[in-house]
Amino acid sequence: QVHLMESGGGSVQAGGSLRLSCAASASISNINGMGWYRQAPGKQRELVASQTISSGGSTNYADSVKGRFTISRNNAKNTVYLQMNSLKPEDTAVYYCNTLQNFRPWGQGTQVTVSS
Repeated sequence: QVHLMESGGGSVQAGGSLRLSCAASASISNINGMGWYRQAPGKQRELVASQTISSGGSTNYADSVKGRFTISRNNAKNTVYLQMNSLKPEDTAVYYCNTLQNFRPWGQGTQVTVSS
């Protein structure tokens, strides 16, 4: 069973950047799709970025983050990243990583707070 641990969150001002990391306890090289999700207070968890191996590593983003966030993965390090640029206050949330199907146990997430 793969366990996931997110890190890299913090408090930044609008326009700033953060790079989130998701370290897996076991190999993710055979996991086709990985994604970053976020949950803001009072809202449902949403998928904001995903990457699939079967499609040649293609990526997909929620409209709200398109052009600002970039997902990537390093299978040798069993790590998935989320580069977040031009952050906005509405990006404030707890960020999680997980597969796109057959979810693994959710990690604790990492808090991102963006102030105006």
